[in-house]
Amino acid sequence: MNSAVDLPLGLADLAFAASGEALVRRTILPNGVRILSEQVPGARSATLGYWVAVGSRDETAEVAGSLGSTHFLEHLLFKGTRTRTALDIAVSFDSVGGEHNAMTAKEYTCYYAKVQDRDLPMAVEVIGDMLTSSVLDPTEFENERGVILEELSMAEDDPADAANERLFTAVLGDHPLGRPIGGKPETIRAATRDAVWSHYRANYRPRDLVVTAAGAVDHDVLVAGVQRALDAAGWDPDEQAAPVDRRPSAPVAIERGASVVTATRPIEQANLLIGCPGIVATDERRTTMSVLNSILGGGMSSRLFQEVREKRGLAYAVYSFSGSYSDAGVFGLFSACAPAKARQVAELMLSELHRLADGGVTADELRRAVGQLSGGAALALEDSDTRMSRLGRAEISLGEFSDLDESLRRLHLVTAGDVQQLARDLADRPVSISAVGGVDDDVFSGLVA
Repeated sequence: MNSAVDLPLGLADLAFAASGEALVRRTILPNGVRILSEQVPGARSATLGYWVAVGSRDETAEVAGSLGSTHFLEHLLFKGTRTRTALDIAVSFDSVGGEHNAMTAKEYTCYYAKVQDRDLPMAVEVIGDMLTSSVLDPTEFENERGVILEELSMAEDDPADAANERLFTAVLGDHPLGRPIGGKPETIRAATRDAVWSHYRANYRPRDLVVTAAGAVDHDVLVAGVQRALDAAGWDPDEQAAPVDRRPSAPVAIERGASVVTATRPIEQANLLIGCPGIVATDERRTTMSVLNSILGGGMSSRLFQEVREKRGLAYAVYSFSGSYSDAGVFGLFSACAPAKARQVAELMLSELHRLADGGVTADELRRAVGQLSGGAALALEDSDTRMSRLGRAEISLGEFSDLDESLRRLHLVTAGDVQQLARDLADRPVSISAVGGVDDDVFSGLVA
């Protein structure tokens, strides 16, 4: 590949070579199901994903009992179909040493498995059955309500998770992306089977479905297996439907929810996050963001690590991150430190962002960042999980596929001026602080406008 490959929704069949002699193919069935594969020479395993482009942001607050439906479904689809019990599903993978799980995100849900090449047809059949033919058994529904509440309690007991959820709400305000992915205890308690069933029927349709597989996979065999699984579920293979449109990618106006949010707890550290609105997933500066993130807080040579940990010994963990979605994003800085040092650490983190914006980056920093990101990208692609996920994000979110060669080409085009300009943009945006631990709002008084 010499450039990114567009993935137009109106093109039914597509095939192209990717770096490392991989072969990428895409087929769109008449009913709108999109199937993508990346065949990797020498692979002996494959990772499979069934994706639906619906996430926590798509739940309807106006419909009683619907908040938390996406997370509920992620759990319930493992609890049995018309032809398989929950134990049957588990045994199918355990008996071949495979792995299977699911993830709910803000803009999609994915059910996935990793198996030996010979077991891929089984994975296609079983996950296809789960996704298309769940019965949402009422007894299992109530049992799983308790499981999800325990999962939320576990996350709330993790101060870093708790601070992260609060940061997204503080930065994004009432935007649906500011909503917790897993729901809140009160929404899970209020969720009804009828509301979750309606959410399932409305969003789990052929035109919403994307199937991706990477590793030891034959595309034609994969397509035939998906078709059999959908036929068995009664999904009409001759139905004519276009794939669901991708989400609009224009950034929307964000109204900050809060400048400072704290939760005081009697723990040893203050888990501290500083954030501002970031960039959208399709922003042309996304590669520049990766470089900026590497320089500012992406490794042991990063500015945050050197200033906060190495020079002053104020924290063990400190880093920066970026989360990008279709119409909004969050850029953030994290550290965990002694509560008495929380304000000092917050001041230092903000100072490093502004120093980057005002003074730019050195040629050596740029070289190190490009090297770190290049090596990390190459190593990640040794895993079929990463390749499968790359296919899913390319199809659902980006509308284009970039292989390793194209990613490296884009990295080497980033200049020091690009990084400084983006840093200036971020530094001018409204900032929010979220902290969980032995601190309160007064600790950060006057630190952010």
